Amino acid sequence: MILDALPLTPGHDLPAPLLTELTALYASNREFQALSGDFPDPDDIRPEQVAAALAEEAANPEVEVLLARSEGRLVGVVITLGRHPDPADPDPWIGLLMVDAREHGRGYGRRIVERVEERFRREGRTAVRLAVLDANPKALAFWTALGYEVVDRRRDLQLGRPCAVLRRPLRTPRRAARVAVLAPDGAVFLFRYDNVEAGVHWALPGGGLEADETPAEGALRELREETGWDDLAPGPLLCTWEHDFTHAGTPVHQHEHIYVTRGPRRDPDGPHLAAAHAADGILGGRWWPRDALRTAPEPVWPPDLARLLDAYEAGEEN
Repeated sequence: MILDALPLTPGHDLPAPLLTELTALYASNREFQALSGDFPDPDDIRPEQVAAALAEEAANPEVEVLLARSEGRLVGVVITLGRHPDPADPDPWIGLLMVDAREHGRGYGRRIVERVEERFRREGRTAVRLAVLDANPKALAFWTALGYEVVDRRRDLQLGRPCAVLRRPLRTPRRAARVAVLAPDGAVFLFRYDNVEAGVHWALPGGGLEADETPAEGALRELREETGWDDLAPGPLLCTWEHDFTHAGTPVHQHEHIYVTRGPRRDPDGPHLAAAHAADGILGGRWWPRDALRTAPEPVWPPDLARLLDAYEAGEEN
């Protein structure tokens, strides 16, 4: 999917083929148009009305209209606002996201949002906001599923319609790697972490990668630093997974490589471990038997670790 800016300025005429595409996209979302009241007749949306609506948006220099295309087809449009008229609001806004109704359910909306968030992140913005009409529960469900949270309720500036205002911090991508160390009896070693956002949870030894490290190199370094075990090396890749949390005060979206290896059952040991654990929010650690791991009373990262280890050992036997 490609997301490109529409070179739109007040008084600029849209090419006829593009206007035809946009009109079809707007008209396909009949349910939303009926809710919003943006067009006089949601069953008869005309090219000149779409052109006028976009020209009105273009009158604001903070507005950008972005077109999403997949295999050359227009599948969505998103309108962003770099700065809200309220000077107390520091965040950019998504003013409109519309996906061709014939393409609903294919993930285009989520992918468009990810691209928009990345554009704002590159500009140094730290969060993004949007408003959802109170009469549009489907939209509210979509945005909350993407991690947006309701922070306010107000009426919109144009028509005074009651809305929920949602906000999501823009997370910094972070690469990390961890190692699942399996003892001879099948137990796996986990640290107990306390994170300001994620709360208390259990995770494998590991952490963020240095700029020039491969995931395997970073996993080995982190394993040594957190456990003092310098006689182990990451074995096969067990899985990759992604999750959100806060690292050193910064909201991040972390992509982890998780490796698996075997080693003796022992405790972490080293002169600098206490300071390293305090810095990383590590509360302690223990070896987890597989059955206990499946019924852990606190979250385990990744959440399906027991199943992954079962599958790994089954593969070894075969």
